Amino acid sequence: MRRVASHGLLQGKTVGVDATTLEANAAMRSIVRRDSGESYEEFLIGLAKASGIETPTREELARLDRKRKKKSSNQDWQSPSDPDAKVTKMKGGTTTLGPTVAEAGKQIATVLAHPKAGEQVNQQGLEEVVADKGYHSNATQTELREFEVRSYISEPKSKGRRNWIGKSAEQAAVYGNRRRIRGERGKRLLRRRGESVERSFAHLYETGGMRRTHLRGHTNILKRLLIHTGAFNLGLILRQMVGMGKPRLPQAAVAVIFSLILGVAALVFGRLVARHGHSGPSRPAEFPLPRFIAAQVAA
Repeated sequence: MRRVASHGLLQGKTVGVDATTLEANAAMRSIVRRDSGESYEEFLIGLAKASGIETPTREELARLDRKRKKKSSNQDWQSPSDPDAKVTKMKGGTTTLGPTVAEAGKQIATVLAHPKAGEQVNQQGLEEVVADKGYHSNATQTELREFEVRSYISEPKSKGRRNWIGKSAEQAAVYGNRRRIRGERGKRLLRRRGESVERSFAHLYETGGMRRTHLRGHTNILKRLLIHTGAFNLGLILRQMVGMGKPRLPQAAVAVIFSLILGVAALVFGRLVARHGHSGPSRPAEFPLPRFIAAQVAA
């Protein structure tokens, strides 16, 4: 972050937050019971025998499994190859926003303390947080208000009138966030978060191939992500230094120039052959040029 800040790329007072899940290199069918070490199928067979089915078929096991609740609790099941891997669910009112904002504020404060990088950064530090509706909850809004951080968090559709009796602090925090996200600035910040944060995630995890992890242990995975994200930030710096779109764009520009030179050479060669003839049995036809190259030659 100090490198990014020293090039003037870490500015402003607003932080966009998002989260994603990484797929562990472990299949659901391989999980085992923490207490007995039984596989999932062995556990179902035991339940079926306890209910009076001595030799259960696959259909009977599937029917029995559909009726069960809390099928894959992390308190009961684990991966034998990677105990850190867990069965996850989509975030809904997640409580991880507070620690994330605190860590981001600490990192920004570290950058501010650096003599060279700190000159390029807003000296007030983190003041606003933008996130999607997965982070919206009374507890999250109240926590951010206590941090004196303004929130711009998308609000999920309401299922009816809220009961705010005895919840004045939560009500003030939720209503304040609602007022901000309905304004023009709030809408602009939410769009910007989608453009900057979600596209960065897609670049790192989808294009960069980090969606599925092949390492064991959270510490090793975090180290790998740190290197991956550091390379992404270096790409942003290179883009600013080169002054052209994406880091790979100079390669494309060189390819276009090379194609243009070949096109001009082919055109000149074709006209020379047409003018002076050819000693062979036939005269070669002129090379067809792409439209954009022909337009450049004509110009």
